[in-house]
Amino acid sequence: MTLRTVLTLNSDRSVRSGSTTDLVDAIRRGADLRIGTAFRHNEHIDTSSSSNELIEEVAEFRQTWLLDDRWAAGIMTLRMPVELPEGFGPRPSMSFFLYNQDGTQAIARPYLDGQPPTGQRGPAPLDDLADMPRYHQFDNFDAGTNAPSSNFVYDFDSYRFMVNDRWREVLAHDHTGRPVSGSVEALNAAFLRGSPVKVAISKFGIGLVPSGETAPEHEAFIHCGSCYYYTDRKLFITGTHPAVRVKPAIPLRYESGGWDFCWLVARTDGQVERWRCDPHTLAFDRSTHRYDMRWFVSGE
Repeated sequence: MTLRTVLTLNSDRSVRSGSTTDLVDAIRRGADLRIGTAFRHNEHIDTSSSSNELIEEVAEFRQTWLLDDRWAAGIMTLRMPVELPEGFGPRPSMSFFLYNQDGTQAIARPYLDGQPPTGQRGPAPLDDLADMPRYHQFDNFDAGTNAPSSNFVYDFDSYRFMVNDRWREVLAHDHTGRPVSGSVEALNAAFLRGSPVKVAISKFGIGLVPSGETAPEHEAFIHCGSCYYYTDRKLFITGTHPAVRVKPAIPLRYESGGWDFCWLVARTDGQVERWRCDPHTLAFDRSTHRYDMRWFVSGE
């Protein structure tokens, strides 16, 4: 199935066409998400430039989130900063841009070059954005550290939420591996035919919720890389693409201590080993967890 636009927002983020219901329904089915926007070079890229050229962008949100079964969000998990139109930005980092279904946005940026921090963790003053009237920053965290983040809205000319409904669910199981629907045999049969695989992990961000706080139910949809099947045990295993954990909330947002990133080894018996990177220190730690999961295949 080709990409289709299920929701378009105006610059003020009012609905122009489509519906959030259609977007949420598609994300629940495991659909891929891309978001198209448009902006002016001298409003968004270089405010000192005389160029008012319109730039059109379509961005891939490799990881998607479904919260409270009614709210969709996506995160760019593979993007390094670019400095248009020439090339990369000044420092190597990851650009974990996050977009919600209402057009609110966020950025978390773990730097990868090992420069010593110049700031402290916690709330920070807002950036001076007087020359960018379309940029509305709500808050700012961990400025001057190795992992700053903030939540904001940039008033793009429009926002087009596009989905590719190429996925179908073939297995759902609880945290012990007990099947709820489908079968591991169906997952394995599709995998052996070369189908891409995606896994939805329930309560993926719950470990970031402080004790005593509540959080909405949520699933994170993560692409799988290499997959393996133990034929006697009937155990399916995958190593995932990089994933970003965020403290679950509606809308989804970043805050100090409320996000990190990791790689996973997920299994159909409910076990997930997480290799987590601390965004402030870039130190890794390993831990093992159990989750309810749903598995999807594509290309058939």
